[in-house]
Amino acid sequence: MNPLRVLIVEDIEDDAALVLRELARGGYDVTHLRVETIEALREALRRPEWDLVVSDFSLPTLNATDVLKVLAASTLDPPCIVISGTIDEEAVVDALRSGARDFIVKDRLARLLPAVSRELREAARRQNRAAEAALGSAEDRMRFALEAADVGTWESDIASGKTSWSDVLERLHGMPPGGFRGTFEAFVDAIHPEDRQRVLDRIVQSTRDHTESRLEYRVIWPDGSVRWIAGVGQPFYDEAGQPIRAAGVGMDITAQKNLEAQFRQAQRMESIGILAGGIAHDFNNLLTAILGYTNLLLEELAGYELPDRPRGDLEQIRKAGERAAELTSQLLAFSRRQIIKPMVLNINTIVGDLEPMLRRLIGEDIELTTRLSCDLGSANADVGQLEQVIMNLVVNARDAMPTGGKITIETANVDLDEAYARKHIAVAPGPYAMLAVSDSGTGMSPEVQARIFEPFFTTKPKESGTGLGLATIYGIVKQINGNIWVYSELKRGTTFKIYLPRVDEIPESVTQKVQTGVRGGEETVLLVEDDERVRKLARELLMRNGYTVIEASEAEEALRLAARHSGLIHLLLTDVVMPGTSGRLLAQRVLQQYPLMKVLYMSGYTDTAIVNHGILTTGMAFLQKPFTLATFARAVREALDTVS
Repeated sequence: MNPLRVLIVEDIEDDAALVLRELARGGYDVTHLRVETIEALREALRRPEWDLVVSDFSLPTLNATDVLKVLAASTLDPPCIVISGTIDEEAVVDALRSGARDFIVKDRLARLLPAVSRELREAARRQNRAAEAALGSAEDRMRFALEAADVGTWESDIASGKTSWSDVLERLHGMPPGGFRGTFEAFVDAIHPEDRQRVLDRIVQSTRDHTESRLEYRVIWPDGSVRWIAGVGQPFYDEAGQPIRAAGVGMDITAQKNLEAQFRQAQRMESIGILAGGIAHDFNNLLTAILGYTNLLLEELAGYELPDRPRGDLEQIRKAGERAAELTSQLLAFSRRQIIKPMVLNINTIVGDLEPMLRRLIGEDIELTTRLSCDLGSANADVGQLEQVIMNLVVNARDAMPTGGKITIETANVDLDEAYARKHIAVAPGPYAMLAVSDSGTGMSPEVQARIFEPFFTTKPKESGTGLGLATIYGIVKQINGNIWVYSELKRGTTFKIYLPRVDEIPESVTQKVQTGVRGGEETVLLVEDDERVRKLARELLMRNGYTVIEASEAEEALRLAARHSGLIHLLLTDVVMPGTSGRLLAQRVLQQYPLMKVLYMSGYTDTAIVNHGILTTGMAFLQKPFTLATFARAVREALDTVS
């Protein structure tokens, strides 16, 4: 079936359906739009895609003469056929004088198909004659101007595939004069393999839609370098509407592409200094609850010789806590623009240590999978900064999946060769340790991808993001001579790949002093937390600071315990997100019995998640998980001491 795009000006839908049925009977695959007002007609004509206009002679708010005037004033020139329920000779004359191609009575629609066929052929002839005349009259002057501007020209016979290139176009493709083989297949072979199908699809679409084709594609020169070519092609058709030949131009835009990329990179790097004031917004998520266990065990077991098993547990807790403390120190150093001190590390170790915290951070509706290479090489980086990179990418991935999904963290040894380096600005060939964070979320458009590393650029609402997260990651990766690239498609998710130079050295270890606690109290605290490990830690920290603890694993249990309690409950310390209900709803119910009770919410989710659950309101006390002993004790004390 022949495609046909029809704009129908008709106020009666059934009459429009009759026109469409008649066109379909004639073998046309019709795409149509029905309008019935002047405003809708003008809006439709802003889309230069109509092959034909079919207009009723008289509508409630306009008539065919009005339609023809709008068509004449537009930049388009589709043939217009007027249809009427009655024959009025004066009306017919007026319509034809105004530019109508034919006038058909509705009860004689059989005349519509011959009229459409005739007008489409005539429109094609007019288009071809105009294009060929314009091309022929200026051909010599244009060829001289194009060659002077280093623009190549080409012509192709569509039936035979015979194609000719100018000397300039051959040179732009890395060929000597006469090196082009003179066929359409030779043109396709000259295109970079990754770009061929896209170019072919665009040429097919252009030929089908009778539009010019604008192309950008890469070519590989004999020396292996990659160049960018921009081309514009125009197909020409015979009286039957069949394509017979095409012609066009091509130019080298490699310098433009490189300059654009280098300019964007320079802007981003120049703006890294602006990041100092915004770093504090990101590092609070990276404090770990393991520090609480470290402080607790160190205080209780100080001066004792520890058995092997408790010692091993303590060392693991200390290790995680020291890394969190090192991260905090590194963030402060970065905000003062101090020189960083990278160390030899294994990315797998960092990911493994962060994994429990990441699982708490992303929530129960997101699946986290790790695929870590068993023989991953070492990289020279800063532990705290690398933790920040991973945490930030995981948080972004989580935010891209508001209804749940899957996050995958991968590591691998990668050797980037010269060919890869030529396709990626600022990449040096060599061995790398690769870290990838992928999600199954909403993905990003090419326009967003082009700007994601710019400081202060964000697609989130103003109150939900500063636009500094990915810019910070970019700066961190570049500071350690690494590279970061993003691969994303709308509705297909996103992958960030980070390449850190691989080194043949044994990973080092990191140590950090442990923080101390703060003042406790004697009040009664109702503790509600569904995660057993966090609940036990919070209970121990509360009791160690002198508080009386009523412990519950879920909201209904907490309500029962509160109802049976005979004394005062001074503080409700509750998780925000729990199975069955939320901390907010629980607090509202408990406050009915204990109206003077203070409330402290805690959560492993970020502010965005808390807002989604209705918590982050002015005057509410909130403790971000993970927390240290000191921050936990301080938050409890401050919540209790707050004046209502």
